[in-house]
Amino acid sequence: MTLHLASTDEANDLLEHDPLALLLGMQLDQQIPMEKAFTSPRVLAERLGTDRLDAGAIAAMPPEQLLEHFRTPPALHRFPSSMATRTQQLCQALVNDWGGDAANLWAGVKTGAELVERIGALPGFGDQKARIFAALLAKQFGVTPTGWKNAAGDYGLVGHRSIADVVDAESRVKVREFKRAKKAEAKAEQQG
Repeated sequence: MTLHLASTDEANDLLEHDPLALLLGMQLDQQIPMEKAFTSPRVLAERLGTDRLDAGAIAAMPPEQLLEHFRTPPALHRFPSSMATRTQQLCQALVNDWGGDAANLWAGVKTGAELVERIGALPGFGDQKARIFAALLAKQFGVTPTGWKNAAGDYGLVGHRSIADVVDAESRVKVREFKRAKKAEAKAEQQG
């Protein structure tokens, strides 16, 4: 499998082999381009001097130190302070509830509803983001518990609705077009 979520091969490789990097990319995927969000875990790993992110190490890091890693140009997110805090909260939740391993979040999950519920309980993940991540896990990582399509809602359908459907440069463009159309539709409804 070759991912096409980040802007560099190295970042995509990390996402493919490091469940925490994938989860952090999804968490960061808001108010910035999706490629930036999914590339930032690799940049963070480089700044931390590691090949793989460690939830326990990030959770235990002094908040100012993590913030500095987020803030150093190029910043990892448009809102480095709030996202550094949210990342540390996410890592702490993984340590507290999932043995410090993001993959435990979906390992052995029985139903799609349970998967969406587990993801949605994480800091920085609401219902929609949880459904998108469940669809990403199913479509690109083979995590397909019973009822995952129903639990993922529209994101479980075939099409180009979210990051879960990005498999190459062409599909990335189609997802971006879909998102633009949905925003325009929502704006028109607001005004009309």
